[in-house]
Amino acid sequence: MRAKDSRAVATVRLILAALKDRDIAAREKGVMDGVGEDEVLAMLQTMIKQRQESIRLYEQGGRCELAEQEQEEIDVIRRFMPTPIEGAELETAVQTTIKEIGASNLKDMGRTMAALKERYPGRMDFSKASGIVRASLV
Repeated sequence: MRAKDSRAVATVRLILAALKDRDIAAREKGVMDGVGEDEVLAMLQTMIKQRQESIRLYEQGGRCELAEQEQEEIDVIRRFMPTPIEGAELETAVQTTIKEIGASNLKDMGRTMAALKERYPGRMDFSKASGIVRASLV
């Protein structure tokens, strides 16, 4: 706020509103401690995916200024997320998980993805990871 970064302030307010909504929904279900870190990370990832889809649609419609605003919001949201696992590190994490759970064929893909989601919440692009898992388990 002091830096007069209105985009960052607006985005943080959106994050807080979404978090408050999830917290209220959790209380209605009997969870009085609020939402967990993994749910917060999932919420942030969802917010990023929504904005990426908006960017794609804005660019198709020739609204580059709106696409730029969405990208700025993505940059603000990413400040609150742990550093993502990508490239060789992603490949290593997938291979390690496959070995540790003893996965050997495509029938083990669901179990492998569940283990990855448990071990790396919010840090991994699971669509990329599933491609690596599928290629590894063939």
